[in-house]
Amino acid sequence: MEVKVGKLKVGGENPFLIIAGPCCIESWEITYNTASFLKDLASELGFSLVFKSSFDKANRTSIHSFRGPGLKDGIALLGDIKAKLGIVILSDVHDQSQCEPAAQVLDVLQIPAFLCRQTDLIVAAAKTGKAVNIKKGQFVSPQEMGNSVNKVFECGNENVILTERGTTFGYNNLVVDFRSLPIMRSFGVPVVFDATHSVQLPGGAGNSSSGQRQFVPTLAKAAVAAGCDGIFMEVHPNPDEAKSDGPNQVPIAYVRELISQLLQLHELNRKLPTLNLPAPGYCSTSTPVLSHSS
Repeated sequence: MEVKVGKLKVGGENPFLIIAGPCCIESWEITYNTASFLKDLASELGFSLVFKSSFDKANRTSIHSFRGPGLKDGIALLGDIKAKLGIVILSDVHDQSQCEPAAQVLDVLQIPAFLCRQTDLIVAAAKTGKAVNIKKGQFVSPQEMGNSVNKVFECGNENVILTERGTTFGYNNLVVDFRSLPIMRSFGVPVVFDATHSVQLPGGAGNSSSGQRQFVPTLAKAAVAAGCDGIFMEVHPNPDEAKSDGPNQVPIAYVRELISQLLQLHELNRKLPTLNLPAPGYCSTSTPVLSHSS
């Protein structure tokens, strides 16, 4: 269950993964300062950092919504930050034509949730040889994500991560089914929990999405207890002024304490034996099988 992500190894006994950064590239200052802060925090607390910021947010609610600087300028900015800070970088790709130029800088190509079944996009990302993070669609069961994983494997690329981000539950609302984490881990890939998009209220503000960031710590801690390999969270110096996904981004002033708590829970969880209950129809009176979490 270990994969290579740039210079990092993710999953298994490796350090806990945090994918974090502003939702969208808004400016050099916000992007660089957030990345620098997260790099220092990763060194202090001992987690693996993948810095995330989108060069283009193609699935915005309104045609008038801010999308970012675009492929050329966005990748150039991320490449400059990567060179200065020496960090691992992730961003979204929305079209197969973006994959090869983006892979010149990115360590991880992320497939957005709405596009998790787009075969041509997944194949193009996989063929770059870079790690591929596929976000589970809000409309897809965890069992179905095995098909997306296999699309990457069939291209000879085994560096795949799956990310849970909630499931559509009525209008403008998502719900998290934590059974999805062990189900998707059974495909032999690390599974990350997206703690900020899971509290999003899609289209909840009419011509934009809303969110409930106050529930991010609750869901993130539940996911760590459930055995995820990492947490994805969008963070911003001042989310209420962010140009994208402000209502569900975590204020940077709270990030250190939140990640510190998650790492403590992860360490405790690793020390606890896992009780593997038999599925219905396979019950017995024999001694329960215990194994240690990894």
